[in-house]
This record gives sequence, structure tokens and C-alpha cells, in this order.
Amino acid sequence: MRTLIRPTGFVDSPFGHDGKVARLAGGLNWFGSVELVTVEGGRRAASELVPVEGLEARLKADTAAQWAALTAVRAPLRLGERVVRLDQPQVMAIVNATPDSFSDGGQFASPAEAASAGADLAAAGAAIVDVGGESTRPGAKPVWEGDEIERIVPIVRQLATSGAAVSIDTRKSAVMEAALGAGARMVNDVSGLTWDERSAGIVAAAGVPVAIMHHQGDPQTMQDAPRYGDVVVEVYDWLAVRIGAAEAAGIARSNILVDPGIGFGKTVAHNLELINNLALFHSLGCPLLFGASRKRTIGALSGEAPADRRVAGSIAFALKAVEQGAQIVRVHDVFETVQALRVWRGLRDQALTPR
Repeated sequence: MRTLIRPTGFVDSPFGHDGKVARLAGGLNWFGSVELVTVEGGRRAASELVPVEGLEARLKADTAAQWAALTAVRAPLRLGERVVRLDQPQVMAIVNATPDSFSDGGQFASPAEAASAGADLAAAGAAIVDVGGESTRPGAKPVWEGDEIERIVPIVRQLATSGAAVSIDTRKSAVMEAALGAGARMVNDVSGLTWDERSAGIVAAAGVPVAIMHHQGDPQTMQDAPRYGDVVVEVYDWLAVRIGAAEAAGIARSNILVDPGIGFGKTVAHNLELINNLALFHSLGCPLLFGASRKRTIGALSGEAPADRRVAGSIAFALKAVEQGAQIVRVHDVFETVQALRVWRGLRDQALTPR
């Protein structure tokens, strides 16, 4: 039996609440209570809602470590010369140089056009541009690494030359090497560094940030009746193991981000359960990358709206994630999401202005 801590009882401002609220991961969110979740046999068995005031005195060693992780400031990400602060929510833009991605496959006629689009997304407010050359949508087939490299290298090189902070979205070490050589300064691996045994070493040697995403199965089969005993606990534990493996490979913990993997081997109910409990994942001690942009769950909740008509749902999920302290949201619709976050930030700034 063990206990996990989920922050809840969020408040707009800490003013006048000394000792009664805590700051979540050094960001713009404060919370006044937590849910102490008892886990037995890999499942949530019970929970107790308790105030933050006086909490530290009753925590045991394992939960004290979680509390320290929940309330610790997240160091900024360093992508070459670019610094991405994590004391406020940031946007990661999606640029897919693929013919078959679920939402935007085949939209670019050339690498130059894709790079130009990426530069526009950076100008619209994206802190990071994430370039991918292999679709990992449900049912997608693997792409030969040579083809993937040919797709992404010209885009990465042009974006990096323009000054954009570039991430490479890939599972393959050879693609990581090629992208890093072309100017990418972050790796986003949907396999959580499990698909290619060389990947962790490549990331460690490069000293770049890496996003470790949870998945169940591979893209070809992951949506064939995914099952969990308790999706929140299992994803949490899997990410904890992968963080340990990354550190053992020489990757600094400050360079590790975690992503619960919305839509990767999960039903609609699994996805919603994870999103509702996203704040719990801060106790892993790493920044949270959240990606639900245009995904099928939105369509399932809105009359099977097609991917290009899921912008509002994507923003709703992004705001839900940011309200729970997610540091980075990965999106297709950058202008709309940045606008939504600026409005959210305006509300926060007003609440945090001493009266």
C-alpha cells in the first residue's frame, strides 16, 4: 500500500492565505488542498481530501518526496541559445512532414513550405516547433529511417537557421542524430525511449531535453481494445520507471519532460481520466508536456466532428491542462491556443496583482 498526492482546491491568488496554499511546480497555480490517494494492488483504493495547511507535518518519507517534487520550481529548458521558461505555460507547435498524419498529413508541398509554416507558428507565439517525419496515428505503419531523415532534415535546418527552437518528434536514434546535427535541440519520443535502444544514449550525449511519452502498444495496434487496471496509476508508474531509466542512461533529470500520452493506447474514458488527474503527475518532479490537439476524443465528445473541426475542443483540453499546471501544450492551432493562453494569463496576472 502506498499514497499518491493530487493537488486540488486551486485558488486564484495566494494573498491572504499564508501557510494555507502552496505553489504548483513554480508556476502560476496555487492550491489549497490535496487528495491523498491510497493505492493497493496497482489501483486507487481510497482517497482523503486534506488541506495544505499542516500537511507537511503528517507526510511520511515517500509522500514527503512527492510533496517536494510537486512544489519545486522547474528549471527552464535550454534549447541551444533559446531558453524556454517553465514558470508559465508555453506552446509547442506541430509541423508534420508526413503524407498520412491524422489531422494535417500531406499539407506541405515541399520542405521549404513546411519550414516556412513552422516559422510562422513561431512568430504566432510557439516557444518550440516540433517537427515530425513519421505518423504515429492509430494504424500507421513504420517509416524507414532514411525516408524519415530525408523528410525532416531540410525543415529542421531551415527552422534552426531562422532562430526557432526546434524539437524532433521521432522514435529512431538515427533520425535523432540527423535532426540534432541539423540544429534540433530537443527530442520528443512517443515511445518513451523504448523503441530504439540507442536513443537514450544519443539524447544523453547531446545534453538536450527529451519528452518521454507513455504509450500502450505500437501505432499499428495501440487502439485495439486497450486495457488498464487503473489507467492513472499505471501511466504514473510507467513514467516513473522511464524517468529512472533515462537518468541511468546519463540524461539529467532537469532535461526530462513527461507526457501521459493522450490517445496512445487509450480509450476515450482513459483519456478523460488522465486529463482529470493531470495534476497528480507533477509529483514525478518533471515538467508536463500535454498533447490532445485535434485528437479523436474531441470528436467522440462532439458528434464525431472531423479533425479540422476540433479547434474549440483542443483549446478546452489545453486550458484544462494549464489549469492543472501543465508547462507545455503541444498543438496544431497555435494562434488560437496562444490567444486563449494570453487571456488565461491576463486573468492570472490580475489575480496576482496585490490590491
